[in-house]
Amino acid sequence: MEGCANIVPPLGGPKDTLPPRIVALVPADSTLHFKEKKIIINFDEYVQLDNVQQNLIVSPTPKSTPSVESRLKTVTIRIKDTLEENTTYVLDFGKAIRDVNENNPLKNYRYTFSTGGYIDSLQLRGQVLVAETGKKDSTLIVMLHRSLEDSAVVKEKPRYWTRVDSTGHFHFRNLQPGTYAVYALKDESGSLRYMSPEQLFAFADQPIVINDNPPPVMLYAFAEPAPAKPSTGTTGGNRESRPRRQQKDEVEDRRLKFTTNLENGAFDVLKTFVLSFSDSLVRIDSSKLLLTDEKFQPLAYTFSRDTTGKNFHINYAWPLEQSFHLLLEKDMAADSLDKTIIKNDTISFHTMKESDYGSIRFRFSNIDTARHPVLQLLQSGKVMYHYPITGKELLIRRFRPAEFDLNILYDENGNEKWDYGQFFTEPRRQPEKVQPISRKLVVKGNWDNELDITL
Repeated sequence: MEGCANIVPPLGGPKDTLPPRIVALVPADSTLHFKEKKIIINFDEYVQLDNVQQNLIVSPTPKSTPSVESRLKTVTIRIKDTLEENTTYVLDFGKAIRDVNENNPLKNYRYTFSTGGYIDSLQLRGQVLVAETGKKDSTLIVMLHRSLEDSAVVKEKPRYWTRVDSTGHFHFRNLQPGTYAVYALKDESGSLRYMSPEQLFAFADQPIVINDNPPPVMLYAFAEPAPAKPSTGTTGGNRESRPRRQQKDEVEDRRLKFTTNLENGAFDVLKTFVLSFSDSLVRIDSSKLLLTDEKFQPLAYTFSRDTTGKNFHINYAWPLEQSFHLLLEKDMAADSLDKTIIKNDTISFHTMKESDYGSIRFRFSNIDTARHPVLQLLQSGKVMYHYPITGKELLIRRFRPAEFDLNILYDENGNEKWDYGQFFTEPRRQPEKVQPISRKLVVKGNWDNELDITL
């Protein structure tokens, strides 16, 4: 009986790691007096396009982006705009062109042509850092605007734009001579415009003159904090609008529940004692809240609440390794659902001992105190503690064991916190700068911790 053999490709051999190679270009790269509406690129293997609209950068920025399509070994670009006279154009494909077999990208391929008699060759380099952290953000773009009006970054697309690399650096090439406003931003919408105060944004203090050798540009990106959401009232809400089962549970349970920031019955003297309720209180009688020593002798303390009405702070000069009682008398407080302290309650606790803490001595070999440096201790990107640096050493005599990242904030206005910049209102102001420290701080308990920092 006759049969047909299945034809399969041979197995084995080295994996293809090479990008597709261009074998023909029509018109040729760097063509002068360009008048075509179509560009054809032929490759030595089958190719495909990957997110071409996101990868492709056309400079100068066109009103309509060229269409790009691939078929077998050919990529075809069709130009939709009317090209400007005596202008150098660059099509930067990023990683959009890949081979079919192994998806190898042809990285940063640029096709250049001019509608005039020469190719512009001016360049501009620089770097963008996120001011609040001193770190890089490779998702940012940098833009050059011919219009020097502030509103241009909101209303118009830039003349030129490019992406930053993984180190935050950028590089413009084939620029026309002229004077440009320089901006950077996070362009999640793809609009090439500044859309929101909460958008990462940076600006150069002065327009940049593009000539034979312009100096590098350093930009610091910042975003304004999101506005506080309007209060929706207490979490209790309208009792009539609640499910009947929930209403029944609330009727049966009139106890006002609370928590503290104690750690297994021990209190960290570096903190403020916090008494927290699940809902905002509408009534509280502080005379029915008593702090006593271990023999139930009353102590003098101060008492305050935060803006939520849920957290109450008890301030006292806490000594180490002593016992205390916090007495909550019946009807001390009530929330919007009339939940209250239904009987006298006592919270007994002790303060931590000296061995629970360690000291930290920081030594700075080249700190510039004229810049008002502030040492920031961070966990998960959040500043947990900060200390002004007034000399070459900083001693913190008592600190809980923990691990921190470190930053130096250059605190221009002396308020010991980072402040964002201001562009659209006068006077303009750059954001305060933060310098990350490569070393981590690991604080050991019952230990004299030391750390040398060289900036």
